Amino acid sequence: MDEDIVRVLEARLGTPYARERLAIETDRRRNGRTSALLSTENWYFSPLLIRATLKLFGLYGRGTKNSERIEVRHNRVALRGLPAGFEGFTLLQLSDLHADTNPGAVRRVAELLPDLDYDICVLTGDYRGATFGPFVEALAQIERLRAHIDSPVYGVLGNHDSIRMVPRLEAMDIQMLLNESVVIEREGQRLHLAGIDDAHYLEAHNIDRATEGIPHRECSILLSHTPEVYRPAAQAGFDLLLSGHTHGGQICLPGNIPVTIDARLPRHMATGAWRYRDMSGYTSTGVGSSIVPVRFNCPPEITLHHLYPA
Repeated sequence: MDEDIVRVLEARLGTPYARERLAIETDRRRNGRTSALLSTENWYFSPLLIRATLKLFGLYGRGTKNSERIEVRHNRVALRGLPAGFEGFTLLQLSDLHADTNPGAVRRVAELLPDLDYDICVLTGDYRGATFGPFVEALAQIERLRAHIDSPVYGVLGNHDSIRMVPRLEAMDIQMLLNESVVIEREGQRLHLAGIDDAHYLEAHNIDRATEGIPHRECSILLSHTPEVYRPAAQAGFDLLLSGHTHGGQICLPGNIPVTIDARLPRHMATGAWRYRDMSGYTSTGVGSSIVPVRFNCPPEITLHHLYPA
């Protein structure tokens, strides 16, 4: 099975790049990095510890209920250079599904989708719950959800995902953007959508490669699992950066103040809409929950981004 996946990836990416990408993932998953090991995501016993602590204080049940209370949020974005034909164009963003460890939240998303109007759907990574090991159940959950999502659908990988998931995701008619871009046409006008590989853990992103073919000053949107690439994304001329990864903190103090954020960026960029220089950005709190399926003062979300000319 793995040999079949490798052959598909070599045909999809080219043999040299596919082998390089597989090697990066194998080395990082095996050896880790000092900075990554400091993250609770990579502490083997952290789920047991957090779950036991929450149960001790009688908070675990409330947290699990909160994790399935998905909010539908609307984000109006004014973009300089947006072609007039794209006024009102709407992107549905689903992020951090962690589908195998958050099946209840994924089912709730499927229930909400039929009532939503959007032009395209974008998935900003982290399809499975663990950062290693099997991903069959996660993909099965994604496939069930995909049946409720209108096409076209575009996606990028997150730090929990494996490049080996790509063939199955693309078989679901999800176009994965692996340091690549596509052109979306409407009324004879163009909008560029680019996506980069994981920049948080694997550092497999390549913004230069993703911008190849995007003419200077034409409106462009970048999908990145993590917002940590905000500086190079702005320098590359992107007008909008859509990301997730932070979960908004997931466990927050009253007032939506995150206890911790596993990302290297200013805290105001960890949740919701923000701006850096000439680029707009949005960081989704995500659908699923990481480590343990609980939320406090940080509801999960699906987001509708409505585009308008600045």
